Amino acid sequence: MPATHSARVLTEPNARKFFQDAVLSAVANQNVCASNETVCYIVNLLTCYVRAERLFEPTADGPAIKPLALLYADALEAPTVSGRDTSLKRLGDVALFISGLFSHSLGKSLVDVDYYIQMGGNAYGFLAESERTARDTSALKTVFLELSDQFAIFVDVLAEVGDEGRLNNSTDIMRLYEIWQSTGSRRIAEKLRKLGIEPVSVRKHMH
Repeated sequence: MPATHSARVLTEPNARKFFQDAVLSAVANQNVCASNETVCYIVNLLTCYVRAERLFEPTADGPAIKPLALLYADALEAPTVSGRDTSLKRLGDVALFISGLFSHSLGKSLVDVDYYIQMGGNAYGFLAESERTARDTSALKTVFLELSDQFAIFVDVLAEVGDEGRLNNSTDIMRLYEIWQSTGSRRIAEKLRKLGIEPVSVRKHMH
């Protein structure tokens, strides 16, 4: 599939249908236990960030994705519960989107995919326990609990979606191995095996 097709898929009006089909397929392929509400949340997240201005924020140096640490600081400094939860949701969403679709590029940055998994999972965990979440809807609490408890698994789901849409065309074997060591991803392990490499069970422990 030509590289230009990826950009076309992301900008077409049927992006939501594409993401819905791709997410459902990935969830089924990986035997992931996910509620319909969580699948819908992920589809909405992907569809939202099709528009770059929703992912990037204006800075003095031009549009940029706000670092997770600064989003966490925004949550801590928020004067209201609503503001705190908004920042935590943004943190979780950005962490999931980036670590799922662009984990290969994280190897070139100061932080790795396991940092995104920890930060994103914690953000969703805080949201699941928020009084505001419990007051608004129990369904949303379930979504945040699933995303928190299975964050690394949903990173794999998004990665398969990225492969389906050719959003990530990197085949760097060493980078794949580094990601597997950080996350223990079953999906990455299978990709390594298809490349003739049997992963050794040595990985970082995340808290």
